[in-house]
Amino acid sequence: MAEFTLHDLQCFDAVIRTGGFQPAAALLHRSHPAVFAAVAKLERQLDLVLLDRSGYRVRPTEAGLSFHRRAQSLLRELEGLRVHAAQLSMGEESEIHVVIGDLCPRPQVLGMLGQFFARCPGTRLHLHFEAVGGPCERLFDDEADLILHWIDKGDARVEWIDLCKVPFIPVAAPGFLPEALTQPITLDRMRALTQCVMRDTARHSPRQDYFMVEGAPQCLVPDQGMKKEIILQGLGWGHLPRFLIEDELSDGRLLSIAGRHMPGRTDELVVARRRDRPHGPVANRLWDHVEQEAPALRRALEPPKTAS
Repeated sequence: MAEFTLHDLQCFDAVIRTGGFQPAAALLHRSHPAVFAAVAKLERQLDLVLLDRSGYRVRPTEAGLSFHRRAQSLLRELEGLRVHAAQLSMGEESEIHVVIGDLCPRPQVLGMLGQFFARCPGTRLHLHFEAVGGPCERLFDDEADLILHWIDKGDARVEWIDLCKVPFIPVAAPGFLPEALTQPITLDRMRALTQCVMRDTARHSPRQDYFMVEGAPQCLVPDQGMKKEIILQGLGWGHLPRFLIEDELSDGRLLSIAGRHMPGRTDELVVARRRDRPHGPVANRLWDHVEQEAPALRRALEPPKTAS
């Protein structure tokens, strides 16, 4: 059997993943004939028919599927080696971009970052504040070295460290709800009342609407602090992270309106970065620092224990 090349494997993998020679060529930035020739050569060298070309779209044969599963493992190892080599060749970064999402407890997170960058005077920290889909969009647009937000943990491009769980509670100021609005509070009954909603800062990703009551009048806000103030002033109701409203819930300035129709939700705050991108020495030390500080962050956000 003749030796096949990495180029042959990459072309075959691209054809399987995209479903055709033309889209595979576009993905690899190569010509259609070059991709077709590489796959044909691979089949000759292996003495196997890897693709069924009898239909409108090419499909892998049974042998092709089996070979592709093994080839993917090798390609992932090679990609990991490439990323590792790129990291070894990088000097200390002159700047790091960090995105803080809307469910972050800012005093604790900023304190954690300040502690780290005080020891890195040669690296400039660029902080960005984004909401809803904005942090992940920045990450995948290569505009962030890491983000502190929630992520889709099923996305193979991302690695993460769990930081803490953040409960979101639907709340209103005393007297905001009409007296006629009795329990159980339903979304249909809340439709007549102004809902305070976080503005999604994503620029081109599909909009993500969380907790929104369709048809309700809305008050759009840029951050959780503004949202909290509007709700405190009786200008609307909405969901807020528990860590931001512990005092107000305790002293009665805000009332939870959670129930079986509006149970609230708990999101997972993580620090995340691209798995498929190289990271310099400062970014890697920052990653390790956040992982070490994660237990302290979790303890700081635990709800206060009430006396029995």
